[in-house]
Amino acid sequence: MYLSKILYKGGTNFPGKIALKFDKNILKKVAHNYTVILITGTNGKTTTTNMIYTTIKNNGEFVITNDTGANLFTGIITCFIKNYIFFDKRNNKYAVIEVDEANVKYITQHINPKIITITNIFRDQLDRYGEVYSTLNKILEGIKGVPDSTLILNGDESLFGNLNLPNKTLYYGFSTPIVENKELPINADAKFCKFCKHEYKYNFITYNHLGDFYCENCGYKRPSLNYYVDKIISLSSIGSVFNINNKEYLINQFGTYNIYNALCAFSVSKTLGIKDSVIQYSFRSLHSSFGRQEVVKIKDKNIKIILVKNPAGFDEALNSISLDKRDISLALLLNDNYADGKDISWIWDVDFENLKNPKINDILVSGIRMYDMGIRLKVAGFEQKIFSICDNYDSLLTNIQTCNNSTIYLLATYTAMTGFRKFLNNKGYIRKLW
Repeated sequence: MYLSKILYKGGTNFPGKIALKFDKNILKKVAHNYTVILITGTNGKTTTTNMIYTTIKNNGEFVITNDTGANLFTGIITCFIKNYIFFDKRNNKYAVIEVDEANVKYITQHINPKIITITNIFRDQLDRYGEVYSTLNKILEGIKGVPDSTLILNGDESLFGNLNLPNKTLYYGFSTPIVENKELPINADAKFCKFCKHEYKYNFITYNHLGDFYCENCGYKRPSLNYYVDKIISLSSIGSVFNINNKEYLINQFGTYNIYNALCAFSVSKTLGIKDSVIQYSFRSLHSSFGRQEVVKIKDKNIKIILVKNPAGFDEALNSISLDKRDISLALLLNDNYADGKDISWIWDVDFENLKNPKINDILVSGIRMYDMGIRLKVAGFEQKIFSICDNYDSLLTNIQTCNNSTIYLLATYTAMTGFRKFLNNKGYIRKLW
């Protein structure tokens, strides 16, 4: 394990690959006696996993997690091997595990989770997952093998209602609108009823296709919510304050999508019997996962790194940045490696035109497909004079250091984010790579 960390800058999958060579059922053995919570879905897996892990830890329990984001089969095996102790006598052991949507079926062949939670489903890496119904079916294939697992699902996600599964199912969502909006955006992912194919209507929409939906034709509608946001108190560029089930919570991360992450973590925590006071403390003291609103200091600049990978998440990031009324700069990094999705046409569904902050003084563009991003931004109406094309990380770093503003939002696809973080680690700006 130690050698793989040195050689592979993290060792997040390699030990699992080696272990499988010796024992095909190694996961079942190393995960024995753990109470396992699986978190899957398109957006929010890593942050939600971090929230649940932190809450269980603050409740005084022994808990492990794959905090590096290695959420494929071999990465999850590595997580359990890393934490394996021979002759371990502890009875209350928890494992909070983020799992890739297409890998749920491999995990549930060896583990019977206490809880499986699904955050949402959006178009993402179409060359790998297919459309949203294909992604849902991949997840359900894994759930069907574990009928005793409790499902905690996003009730505002129209794909998750009436799944016809024997599992005990709980739902979370919003019982109050954030803004008065009933019109689906053009790039919404699940516009039509999954039963009769008529277009959904909404009492309100939170973002993309999530919200209080109903079908006028067949009567399908959002299920009753067990856990719900019933009041939005404040939204800002540094966090959000809101009520869940009539009690106030604060999270130190911005965006509607992070309120959903917190609501999901709350739902899991309450199902495990954790007190509200522990959850409240955990949320307000949370440390950002790497690349998820992580702040890196580069001389006098504060770089907030945000992972973006699909239109729904990108739009929410831009909406949240619009809450910042200071002068800011943007850095946009676009790659098309396998882990990002080879098809980058989705950037044309991102609503850059709706970026409301009028005080953007610099836009830095980098990554393998930097020119595609540059063209997209030019079409969106941004002035070319504020652009800087950075064809390598040294150039990007130099431009960051000479930006007009101290606050820079860096939005990057997965391999661009991890690649730039490795670069910053080598330069000494980031101490912990994973």
